[in-house]
Amino acid sequence: MNRFLPAFPAVFVLLWSTGFIGARYAMPYAEPFTFLSMRYGLAMAVLLAVVLAVRAPFPKPGPALHAMIAGSLIHGVYLGGVFYAVRHGLNAGIAALIVGLQPIVTTILASLFLGETVKPRHVLGLALGLLGVALVILPKLGGPGAYGFQTLAPVFLSALGISAGTVWQKRFVGGVDLRAGTALQYLGALIPTLLLAFGTETMQVRWTGELVFALLWLVFVLSIGAIFLMLTLIREGAVSSVASLMYLVPGVTAVMAWALFGETLTPVQLAGLVLAGVGVAAATRGLPGRRRVARSV
Repeated sequence: MNRFLPAFPAVFVLLWSTGFIGARYAMPYAEPFTFLSMRYGLAMAVLLAVVLAVRAPFPKPGPALHAMIAGSLIHGVYLGGVFYAVRHGLNAGIAALIVGLQPIVTTILASLFLGETVKPRHVLGLALGLLGVALVILPKLGGPGAYGFQTLAPVFLSALGISAGTVWQKRFVGGVDLRAGTALQYLGALIPTLLLAFGTETMQVRWTGELVFALLWLVFVLSIGAIFLMLTLIREGAVSSVASLMYLVPGVTAVMAWALFGETLTPVQLAGLVLAGVGVAAATRGLPGRRRVARSV
């Protein structure tokens, strides 16, 4: 597998970007926590079946608990916060811009808790990436939206959640089998998400072809495919390097939305996509984790 590692970042960004497209298909037919509960439950069931079929090693209680905590942060807090805020009226562009803080937060946490070295060029790359994200989202900021504690706080919590979860995964779950560990992640995400669905939603689902397609796509392509790539990159390289790839997601998503839904793609957005790419190149070059990946190929 090591010889394919150089292609993993590009494939990860492409797959991760489709998550926002899948959410657009699904949200008219199910409430956010209800839909996420179905997504996490199905993903966990599929992965548990794989674990049993191949007899993958299951972690001891301590590492298993850490995997569940990482999952509750990476999946539960991150996606739950974004879906909740957008569902309750926050402009999707504002939500994406706030979540765009995630690579910066992750870099700070990785430096504090993992001892990763952050050089001035990495800081510059992160700043360029954030500016690129802002340019991609800028044309979408004029739409209607509800701005208050109820909608803004969950999105800030999302950025913090996925950042903390990524660092937690690197520090405490590195030795766990990816198949078993990811199944436990979804168990950790499912418990709070399902409780929120029971407590705050009607849990009514309108089954349509679009909903079924979105659910299957998000489970198999995102929750299994993209997450396996992300966890492999975290295991093989520096956390801050992996996090900076998120800067490319809004631009790639904008291109997909233009191709699939006819949404506008302005010169400003294209410039932002290029600038985000430059920022990612600067932020990921020269990190210790990147050199380890290169040696293992």
